[in-house]
Amino acid sequence: MVKKPHEEDLGCSSCNVSSKTKEPQWKRKNILISLIAGTLLSVGLYFEFFANQYTAAQFLFLAVVLVAGREIIRKGLLSAWRKQLNINVLISIATAGAFMIGHGEEGAAVVFLFFIAEFLEDYAADRARESMASLLKLAPKTATIKRGKKEITLRIEEVKVGDIVILKPGDRIPVDGIVVSGVSSVNQAPITGESMVVSKAKGDPVFAGTTNEEGYLEVRVTKESDETLLSRIVELVEDAQKKKSTTEAFIDRFSKSYTPIIIVLALAVMTIPTLVFGLPFNEWFYRGLVLLVVSCPCALAISTPISMVSGITSAARNGVIIKGGNFVEEIKNAKVIVFDKTGTLTEGKLELTDIVTLNNNSEESLLKIVASLESKSKHPLAKVIVENARERGIKLKKVHNFKSITGKGVKGKIGGRIIYAGNRSLFKEMKVKLPLASIDRLEGDGKTTVIIGSKRQLIGVVALMDKVRDNSRKVIEELKHQGIRTVMLTGDNERVARFLARKLSIDEYYAELLPEDKVKKIDQLLNDYEHVVMVGDGVNDAPALAKAHVGIAMGTIGSDVAIETADIALMKDDLSKVNYLISLSKRTMSIVKQNVTASLLIKGLFAALAIPGFMPLWLAVAVGDMGLSLAVIANALRIGNIKDVV
Repeated sequence: MVKKPHEEDLGCSSCNVSSKTKEPQWKRKNILISLIAGTLLSVGLYFEFFANQYTAAQFLFLAVVLVAGREIIRKGLLSAWRKQLNINVLISIATAGAFMIGHGEEGAAVVFLFFIAEFLEDYAADRARESMASLLKLAPKTATIKRGKKEITLRIEEVKVGDIVILKPGDRIPVDGIVVSGVSSVNQAPITGESMVVSKAKGDPVFAGTTNEEGYLEVRVTKESDETLLSRIVELVEDAQKKKSTTEAFIDRFSKSYTPIIIVLALAVMTIPTLVFGLPFNEWFYRGLVLLVVSCPCALAISTPISMVSGITSAARNGVIIKGGNFVEEIKNAKVIVFDKTGTLTEGKLELTDIVTLNNNSEESLLKIVASLESKSKHPLAKVIVENARERGIKLKKVHNFKSITGKGVKGKIGGRIIYAGNRSLFKEMKVKLPLASIDRLEGDGKTTVIIGSKRQLIGVVALMDKVRDNSRKVIEELKHQGIRTVMLTGDNERVARFLARKLSIDEYYAELLPEDKVKKIDQLLNDYEHVVMVGDGVNDAPALAKAHVGIAMGTIGSDVAIETADIALMKDDLSKVNYLISLSKRTMSIVKQNVTASLLIKGLFAALAIPGFMPLWLAVAVGDMGLSLAVIANALRIGNIKDVV
């Protein structure tokens, strides 16, 4: 692969995985070089084999080398000068050797085929890399800004934090911001990988690169164009592509030792048969050249990084940010997956689940009384109760002499009566008889109860519960089917934890844990099971996420802190992505093994055929180098076909 003049990469060019995309002009230049060199080679072959113009043919073959091989030979010479042995050195030696022994057509064919091989490899490899860079193109270059009563169009770089961006139906959203006016549906697939559109109204965040589907929105800009979530995702993925997995590091070390060994072996093939057995020098010199070319470790070296890049970019397109190839490799080894409860297995949002009326009160009257009382409170339970009443169209009553009773509940005067709302201990102190059967049943289901009544008579009981994610049970079942043990860690009480663990069929659970307690449990699990993955909400569970082999943060869209702290970030609250990750990891490492095995076996076979003279030089390049490298890349690109499994 001939690179642009300013690029001084002296290694196996197709083995370098860079997130930078090539310019169209550079691609056009290489197509032109291919056409010119191909024409010169074809005419040269005609002159040599059909027109008996041997001298003219040799000049044409030399022209092919000058046109297509200039950069290859230059880099080969520089590498040799720096004592760096790579494919450019091998091709340069093979080309020069072919001309020296009167096989100019072979030397020209080697350079031409290698140029084509590297160009095609680079083009194919770009498909795995450009998917992330192309995300940035989703954000428009300009934005329509509202200034007073006027609308002006600015380049995206000129848009400042605090500006109001106008979005019409079908517009791509150019920046991150908060909706200040309007209602619409937004397609967030480039960020979260979700197929369903998301409703947006005043106060909701929107992100660059997403699409306003149907309504009119006004958005206040919260981040500069180079600080958006989209640009941060691309930056993280590009950084991840540079981090090598254990397998990649091993292949790199192997390749560095492999190349000098092959050169020594080729020199032995060139010299020993002639010096020891008196066999023809030209014949064995040619076989040594073939061995040099066919044994190039290019396909072997690219087999792992191109697979990792394909896996990481595929995950990003599905709303999963993996921050290094080592995490792709590690997650398939998981023996235990640990889940935080709130915000992970559950949605982290309380919902009113039960209304139990007592003493001939109706549900509406009970909810009106408790919601009126709780409207004065700032407790999270109170907010849910009040919102539920308002959704039902219940008009609240006036409350006088409101008082919060710490750790127990609240009280206030409604319609001339003092009404209490709180837990068991509040009413036990007042010696009010409680409907223990109903309360025990509700609390036994992991629900939190609020008892409502006066000192003389109870009105009823309402129960609230953190909503379990719809797919939590299915995810746990799939993990257990794969032989992975599941563990839940929570700061919630024993009763709630036990109920949820039973409901989801979780193998182990630990309740009433502080953040430092979670870290200790992770330590214990690491000792017991070795490979541990932790799934949490990204911020509260940061210490435990950091301690596990792989930390996965849930629903981190818009959360810079969570994205930074986790090894893997799930942009959407979709627990099924955990199973997707395991599937992706297994598929990626399977393809890595396929590529490495195929490279070693085919290279070995071709090398064995080269020594007895069954392998011509041009075929060594066309199949043993170009064909094998393209096959490795094509196989790696299949990783992108992995979809969610739950």
